[in-house]
Amino acid sequence: MNGIAASAGSADLVVVGSGIIGLGAAYAAVRRGLSVIVVDRADAPVGATIRNFGHLCIGAQAGEARRYADLSRDLWLRLAQDAGFWIRESGTLVAARHADEIAVLEHAATDGGIRLLETDELLRLAPLRREGLLAGAHIETDLQTDPRTAAAAIVRHLAASGVDFRFRTAVTSVAGRRVETTRGTIAAGAVVVAANHDIDQLLPDVAERAGVVRCALDMMRAAVSLTHPLSAPLLTGWSLVRYGRFAEGTATAALRERLHSERPHLAALDLNQMYTQLPDGTLIIGDSHATSTAPEPFQPEAAFAAFLAEAEALFEMPAPRVLERWQGVYAKASEEFLIDSVEEGVLVLAATTGIGMTTGLGLAEENLTAAFGWAPAMEGTP
Repeated sequence: MNGIAASAGSADLVVVGSGIIGLGAAYAAVRRGLSVIVVDRADAPVGATIRNFGHLCIGAQAGEARRYADLSRDLWLRLAQDAGFWIRESGTLVAARHADEIAVLEHAATDGGIRLLETDELLRLAPLRREGLLAGAHIETDLQTDPRTAAAAIVRHLAASGVDFRFRTAVTSVAGRRVETTRGTIAAGAVVVAANHDIDQLLPDVAERAGVVRCALDMMRAAVSLTHPLSAPLLTGWSLVRYGRFAEGTATAALRERLHSERPHLAALDLNQMYTQLPDGTLIIGDSHATSTAPEPFQPEAAFAAFLAEAEALFEMPAPRVLERWQGVYAKASEEFLIDSVEEGVLVLAATTGIGMTTGLGLAEENLTAAFGWAPAMEGTP
């Protein structure tokens, strides 16, 4: 071919990456009647988009993250209806086992959308041990889905709507609205790079400017015998010190200090003790966090032992039977989001605090509309 790359076609929008932000970008474009090609080196979404709790934690966000989360909520509900995957408007439960946790919840509830619960009501909604449980809360706007089935269903729906998925195809460079791949060159009207932590492989200068590293987390799924189903995702005091709506203020500072002084081994794991129950009855348990430019693949058994011990202390149940363990990896930086127009017509998007499932659809919808001057999506489109 005399050094000229083979043409692999063209599209109004080329999306690099088939995670939730890439799928959100494709969804935003196809609803506007645009042609879309999604390129991914794997043969399906296999990254952070399927390795999470399926917890769409909308009401615990603040600021920019809350704006994206609210927009994502509407898009998740529409996609679930159109693509036919399981989702529920469950809200989120919070179990409070110390007065400082109640103080944090009471402060956050003054802004609305959080209902404080007496112990008996919380026990009706979650099969917890009464011992040590003081009170709780219900975050009203949150959703829950099964990330593995949701991602696959979204791909099928978008493909049926005309999106061209080029799986098992690696992108080697993006420049001048030309996307070079291992299967040829794609000409693009616009490009969205949604490669999560692998942005440092494709566009290292962008990643370095943003300070992108990788956060590796450990999780597990277990068969459990609960006295009654868990009606919503469940958070604990460890979660309250992580999420934006709860994480600031003197009450949260006191909670963080107590947790770290009383449970230093859990603090060393950077624990977020939370749980979701899937439709098949199994329980997702986790998670720990370790940050590095290249996290080691070796998962410490101490983390999983801690997960199980904490679950048995919290829930009214016999010892869980572990079915699966896995490591998730997501992009992390000092800001919550990476939004970078590297050149005209090329937009880089990433959620860089581990809330991609909660915010990704809205992040793509809002920023593509702004960057490319798109009109609002047409009603009644896919």
